[in-house]
This record gives sequence, structure tokens and C-alpha cells, in this order.
Amino acid sequence: MKTRKIVVIGAGHVGSHCGFSLITQGVCDELVYIDTDKDKAVAQAMDLADATVYLPHHVNVRAGGYDELSDADICVMAAGPLPDGKQTRMDTLGATIKEMKTIVGPMRDSGFSGMLVSISNPADVIAHYLQAHTGFPAKRVISTSTTLDSARLRRELSERTGLDQKSIHAYVMGEHGESQMVPWSNAAVAGIPLFDLMKRDPETYGKLDLNEVAEAARKGGWTVLHGKKSTEFGIGTALAEIVKTIFHDEKKILPVSCLLEGQYGQKDVYASIPAVLGAGGVERIVEIDLTPEERKRFADSCETMRRNFELAMSM
Repeated sequence: MKTRKIVVIGAGHVGSHCGFSLITQGVCDELVYIDTDKDKAVAQAMDLADATVYLPHHVNVRAGGYDELSDADICVMAAGPLPDGKQTRMDTLGATIKEMKTIVGPMRDSGFSGMLVSISNPADVIAHYLQAHTGFPAKRVISTSTTLDSARLRRELSERTGLDQKSIHAYVMGEHGESQMVPWSNAAVAGIPLFDLMKRDPETYGKLDLNEVAEAARKGGWTVLHGKKSTEFGIGTALAEIVKTIFHDEKKILPVSCLLEGQYGQKDVYASIPAVLGAGGVERIVEIDLTPEERKRFADSCETMRRNFELAMSM
């Protein structure tokens, strides 16, 4: 019987918490860490392996090398620096590309034929860079991107409306970063468009300042980063949700970054949009209706990532 194997490249704060989410939710049977700091990879693997003693399912956690990718189902890219307090995610591009250059060759030569899910920042540009340099099919290379931003958006709306975030439908699209945008025309509660609710109930929903909500969601990661010097739990759970969707062939629609080939009027750029995920990776990109203003904001975000991808390729 085939076991579910995941390899995580990068054993830092983010990579380790992604691993913790994967093993506590019983998502995989094997979890392997690769890191240039081999002692750290061994230590993280051992720490997680100790935790499995008290979990309801067995997981084989260990450190290893790129040869472990040959039979892996999913590779999680978690290598690269965290932005410091004065940097944006895009400001880390040069340092992250420097690390990616040491990884793409061994990854490409490993015989890996699974799904590559990148969480390294700047998320969308790095996913595009990895796809371009590995030559893996685009449908098998994605970034978590605004999966986490969308969760932050729903939390912000929940706090302002008093409704559980799972009852709120809303996406963040475009960049996992400063140029991200919210297509408010598609936000809904219980199937009712948010704009309709704002008209029906001006004393509650009508008082929502949508620009403020979107900005609070965008800044959410920075609040966490400045307060504790890293983001860990949110991205770990978001990553686990994507991996479960792929492993169980759920055909779930999640906001992830993938290669656009004409959708939304954009080509040759990775951007976060709603996509159907399953065992085959990105099975379909969902094109939701956008207002002219939303379409322009999305196009502007794509242009930011296109420009920085060209910069990354020149490094």
C-alpha cells in the first residue's frame, strides 16, 4: 500500500510549523526535512517525531537529502529568509533567489514527479521561478499565496459582523503582498452578496468600511511578524488544507497562486485566484466576475509580479 510522503525543504520556523500541522492532522505518513543546516533539519525532525508518540496516528518523521524526492507525493518549499521589520515580502526576492539557485538543480535531477507547493516569499514570484527553472508542469507548481490572506480577511469580517468566519465567503486575489486586492463584488454571507446585505441592514453590515477591512487583512501578517518575529500557525494550517485537498482529490476551490494563461486577461504570470484543486494539481481556474475597477486592480497586481519575475530571472 502506498504511503503519503511529503518532503519539506527548509526547516525554519515556517517549515517546522507546517510539518506540525501536517502530522497533527494526520495528513501524511512520511515527513522528510531537507535543509542546508543539517543539524537543524535533524533536530526539527526529531522534535516532531517525539510529538507523534502522543498522536492518534503513526508518522515517520526524519531528515534526509534530495534523493527523498524521487518517490515523494508533495514537496513543500519553505526555504528563504523572513522579511525584517522594514522589508516587504518582495524586498526579500534577492536573498530568496540566492537560495533557490542552490535548490532547483538537485530538485529537478531527483526524479520528483509530485506536486510542488511553495510558501517561500515573495510567494507568487518564487512559485513562477521554480516552475520556470524545474520545468515541472505548471498545474503541479503552486503557491499558498493568498490562501492565508483570505483567511485573515474572513477573520476580520467575522470580528466586525459577529458571524463565524466559516459562514463568510470572500477571497483575496493577486499578490500575497502589498498589491493584493479583494473582489468585494463576490463576497457573500449565506449566499447573499455582501453588497446586498449592506443595503438591507445599514445599521450593521452597512457600517462596514470595506477599505479598512481589506487593509486590516493585508496588514495582518505584519502584525504577527512584528509581534513574534515570524508567522507560523496560520500558514501551517493553510498549507495543510491545500495538501489535504490534493491528497483526497477533493476538487475544492481555494485561492492559490498558479500560472495564468489567458484567464482574467492575464498571461505568463503567477497570481492568486480561485482554483479547483485535486489529485492532478490545479484542475481548473475559476474565473469569477469582476467589476471594471476590480479587474484593473487585479491587472495592476499581476503587473507587479510580472515585473519582479523578470527581475528574478535576471539574477
